[in-house]
Amino acid sequence: MRLFAALCLFAVAAWAANVKLYLKDGSYQLVREYQLKSDRVRFYSVERSQWEEIPLSLIDLKRTEAEVSERKKTLEAEAKVLSEEDRVERELQDEIARIPQNPGVYYMVGKEAKPMKLAESTYRNDKGRSVLKAISPIPIVSGKGTLEIAGPHAATVFDNPTPELYIQLSAEQRFGIFKLTESRGARVVEKVSIVPVTKEIIEEPTEVEIFRKQLTDNGLYKIWPLKPLEPGEYAVMEYTPGKLNPQIWDFAYKPESGK
Repeated sequence: MRLFAALCLFAVAAWAANVKLYLKDGSYQLVREYQLKSDRVRFYSVERSQWEEIPLSLIDLKRTEAEVSERKKTLEAEAKVLSEEDRVERELQDEIARIPQNPGVYYMVGKEAKPMKLAESTYRNDKGRSVLKAISPIPIVSGKGTLEIAGPHAATVFDNPTPELYIQLSAEQRFGIFKLTESRGARVVEKVSIVPVTKEIIEEPTEVEIFRKQLTDNGLYKIWPLKPLEPGEYAVMEYTPGKLNPQIWDFAYKPESGK
């Protein structure tokens, strides 16, 4: 696509190099270039591929020069747009190159990508706790429970209310940022209800509205909150709805003192 755009601009530039040399009777000669020679104009005819001359008194010089000036401005504007697009594309590729291709969640410190630690999640109901695994979900038992991660606070803490995160998906699954709540020394990711008989899993997370920008075709996304976060505990979660097979990367937002 970038090559095609550049070739198009080159073709336009080549076409625009030809100038309409207007005559006062309203007609024109299509010329590659022209030169003013006191009382005459010397020009290279595109049609006849040779140099010719015509009296200056027959030329509408004002109209000719106005069109040449306008075409020059147009080409300069198009070249500037293409140059800016190239700059943005180079910056995007540099950004992508800094993110590891291993599945996970990352954040930038300067120009270095730092991985977030994958949290161990558990499902708690009135029968106790069960550790959840993405590749081997727990046996489904009817009732209500909660999806939790241990501890009241995350080890990764941001002081920016709109942190920019990168997620490299391990499969084609749902993902997002979720607000956590504290309960009995743990952090609750979501409430879970398992319907009797059908064993349907109903999940009730508190999802944060986010921007999603797909960076590559193999599942690399840049995500950040649509609105500034409130201080508290959060997590990025990759999951399949109704499967209880989450992968969770927890973090907290804590404003710097005085902000």
